[in-house]
Amino acid sequence: MLHTILFFIFAGVCVAGALNFLLQRHPVNSALSLIVVMGSLALLFLLLGAEFVAAVQVIVYAGAVMVLFVFVIMLLNAGEEERTRGSRVALVLGLPGLVVFFVLLCWALSPPRSQLGQVQIGSFYVPTQDLGIALFREFLLPFEVTSLLVLIAIMGAVVLGRREHR
Repeated sequence: MLHTILFFIFAGVCVAGALNFLLQRHPVNSALSLIVVMGSLALLFLLLGAEFVAAVQVIVYAGAVMVLFVFVIMLLNAGEEERTRGSRVALVLGLPGLVVFFVLLCWALSPPRSQLGQVQIGSFYVPTQDLGIALFREFLLPFEVTSLLVLIAIMGAVVLGRREHR
């Protein structure tokens, strides 16, 4: 019973943070709202018993990625957002795209007609130690390439945000 109550509290905080993220006009406030969403998702992962995923959520997403977002926003000196009426392409393709998305989502989440040869979601259990070994042995190159791409993105943001002094 307590888990259910906590789930609805953290899910409400997550939805409220997401709505605040969408409705904010200043980019720094939007980024801070996204940190609230990431933190509440980490708490939801804790309720599910996935402590490692919760820790990764806080360290990687709420910590590192959001610090990079705030850094880039402040570096580019982004001011308040200017509201427009929207593009015609978004108005024409938005509703059909949304319908197609939800139909595909319902199809993907519907139970399969035949259970033969299919694995149920959540049936895998991988200990954290095995995950770390796989990350730093088999997937070391993609891990390092990803960190290099993040470094290049930061350097690109610094170059774009630099003001020319004459």
